Amino acid sequence: MKSLFTFWVLFLCLTGNSLAQAVSQPAYLNPSKPIDQRVADLISRMTLEEKAQQLNHLNKGIPRLRVSAWGGWNQTLHGVWSKQPTTLFPAAIGMGATWDTALVKSITHAMSDEARALYNIGAEGPRSKHGLVYRSPVINISRDPRWGRIQEVFSEDPFLTGRMAVAYVTGLQGNDPRYLEVAATVKHFAVNNVETNRTRFSASVDERNLMEYWLPHWKDAIMEGHAQSVMASYNAINGYPDAVNKYLLTDILRGQWGFDGFVTDDLGAVAHLIDGHHMTEDPIEATARAIQAGCDSDDQQFETNIPLAVKSGRLPVADVDRALSRVLRVGFRLGAFDPPEMNPYSKITASVIRSPEHLQLSLQTALESMTLLSNRKEFLPLKKQGVKSIAVIGPAGDEAYETGNYYGKPIRKIGPLQGLKELLGPGVEIGYEQGAGFTDARDPGAIARAVDLARKSDVVLLFLGTNLKVEAEGRDRRDLNLPGAQEELMEAVFAANPKTVLVLMNAGPLAVDWANDHLPAILSAWYPGEFAGTAIAQTLFGDYNPGGHLPYTVYASLDGVPPANEYDVSKGFTYMYFKGLPLYPFGHGLSYTQFEYSNLKVSKSKTDAAGTVKVSFDLRNSGKRKGSEVAQLYVHQVNSDVVQPIKSLRGFERVNLEAGETRHIELTLPVSRLSYYDIVTRKFIVAPGMFDLMIGSSSDDIRLRGQLQVARGNSAVSPAKKASPGK
Repeated sequence: MKSLFTFWVLFLCLTGNSLAQAVSQPAYLNPSKPIDQRVADLISRMTLEEKAQQLNHLNKGIPRLRVSAWGGWNQTLHGVWSKQPTTLFPAAIGMGATWDTALVKSITHAMSDEARALYNIGAEGPRSKHGLVYRSPVINISRDPRWGRIQEVFSEDPFLTGRMAVAYVTGLQGNDPRYLEVAATVKHFAVNNVETNRTRFSASVDERNLMEYWLPHWKDAIMEGHAQSVMASYNAINGYPDAVNKYLLTDILRGQWGFDGFVTDDLGAVAHLIDGHHMTEDPIEATARAIQAGCDSDDQQFETNIPLAVKSGRLPVADVDRALSRVLRVGFRLGAFDPPEMNPYSKITASVIRSPEHLQLSLQTALESMTLLSNRKEFLPLKKQGVKSIAVIGPAGDEAYETGNYYGKPIRKIGPLQGLKELLGPGVEIGYEQGAGFTDARDPGAIARAVDLARKSDVVLLFLGTNLKVEAEGRDRRDLNLPGAQEELMEAVFAANPKTVLVLMNAGPLAVDWANDHLPAILSAWYPGEFAGTAIAQTLFGDYNPGGHLPYTVYASLDGVPPANEYDVSKGFTYMYFKGLPLYPFGHGLSYTQFEYSNLKVSKSKTDAAGTVKVSFDLRNSGKRKGSEVAQLYVHQVNSDVVQPIKSLRGFERVNLEAGETRHIELTLPVSRLSYYDIVTRKFIVAPGMFDLMIGSSSDDIRLRGQLQVARGNSAVSPAKKASPGK
């Protein structure tokens, strides 16, 4: 009896303590409470200075309230930016060249695992300990081919960019029903497209261009991808800086799209309201305006000036609390305030960082990004048994090749020279000469050595392109030419040995018209990550069949391309409006096999009352080796009362086919994607009439054509009677 009595006493004491703890536990630390209640409870316990500090993107946590530092400041552009090695993937423009949204989602899931592991072990990031908010992806679009940050983006096309953005964000944030793995910040919002004077310039853009070209991909990332954060850009739109642009940050982002995350500004953007845009001379006023417009997070500017703005009466506490609630809500979704054992992502260990699976994914991405631009008389692939000596020439030919910015730090980078040696072994003599630097002036001796090596080799592999001294954040290009003495090097090498293949390692388009006219083959390899050499070697020698397609237009020159400060794309930017003959069209990409398109059918879905069209066709690999094709769907309204694009991408699919295999492809086309923005009603409308439907391998290589009749009121959609193949 005594032992039983003792048991019950202990039981009541223990359960009583637990009950007491549950009763006394603040709501913000109680995972069973609704998030909004927890957020409000936490805010009610914070001082004004603590609130301001939490709105600094490098929040330090609040020890007295058991609030840890969770926000941080980091990047996952193409690898987790860290002080320790992580997996390095190809640059974002290379991801765009894959046209493979499933692959992009796999990449970002891998990066998210590495990011969460670094947070779990308390690793040091580039500026502070790793947090859980990542300032990626960059979903601006490469309207201007001279823009310095094309390496960071996916495409010149809003539709392709939107599909990539959704894949990127959903892969990064995870699929747990309760918790986010990390929070994605889509940037830079909006109409951010030049680096020259980027902290002070104003883009003049009309409402129709804004809605049709500059914003659709943002809408996809928010409404479909559910990105948790948006970064306001440095620039202004029509004279009003984006960091204080209520129309963008509140009316559109929250009012029209239902965004429920938080807005941060590009680093220092609020300060640039003073020294860049000269909107005010008072940092306290700048802070108050930003908060009230819908910018919720900044750097030290907010931490210092929010208390001063409140105490001076220029900023209501309610506005501070609103911004703070948006930031903290994301923190709760990340599980930063819950016991780690409740969060499945807290169990991710450092073993995922540079795991074999992630490294293989990096190689796969590099392979899928390889884009064959030209291939005269099937010069490629090279035959291993027919090559005994190779000249590797050019500034991008060894481990000095460019990897881009905001990237993961690999343990080892495999350059083209090393990749070729590993693939071909000691039986092939491989020599290397740089010949020229990326930007250096002509060095006659270096060119002479390269020419001598080319002359005595069976084949020349010429690795030319750009680096961060040519195109980068803060640095636009003035032209589309190969920089430095690279053009001269190429012509001299070709004169010595016409069996010269050009491998371009660049971000923005290069007008290599001389190379296109003279060289037997050109391969675009982008900035291909840590397995650059492996992927390039496998592609050149046919172990891998290239299937990448251009995510932008490669112009032959700047003739017909509007100036960089023209933001009306209908004046001649991109494949949608450019009326000249491009060097390589948007969507272009060759293969070592051939693909045939047939049996186009256009039918309205009977189960979709909103109006969905099914566009189907057969795709056949008619060649002798397996390969990948990117089938593309373009639309154009035949007659319209307003200016319309020449054609617009509205569907695509990357398809892998064995030799001789045929696949039935079906693309879904919502009728809403046939709309344009009406400046009178300020709405997207679908005008009745006939629409051309075009299926092809690029925007210029159209293989199948059909038509679609849209009836008035969108109540009836029917395919035209005739669907014919042809260009």
